[in-house]
Amino acid sequence: MDLKLDLHSIYSDGKKLDQAIKGIMAEAITHKARSVEIIPGKGSGALKKNVLRTLEKNYKGLYHRIEKDDKNWGRIFVHFRWVKE
Repeated sequence: MDLKLDLHSIYSDGKKLDQAIKGIMAEAITHKARSVEIIPGKGSGALKKNVLRTLEKNYKGLYHRIEKDDKNWGRIFVHFRWVKE
């Protein structure tokens, strides 16, 4: 399962951004998603930096790696590696 979060509609509201990231990460953990695609958009890059900072600060131990799309720098992929039980 792959999840997607588009931040275009809430880019200027910090509380909604934090809630959206928290919600998508919780859903990824609940459903054991393979990856989450977060779309901050291209713009000036400030939103992308904010998203990356939030992921590294608050969710560092939950994901396996973060990939910045080299073909479309307005996308971030958060990859998970789940241990099989």
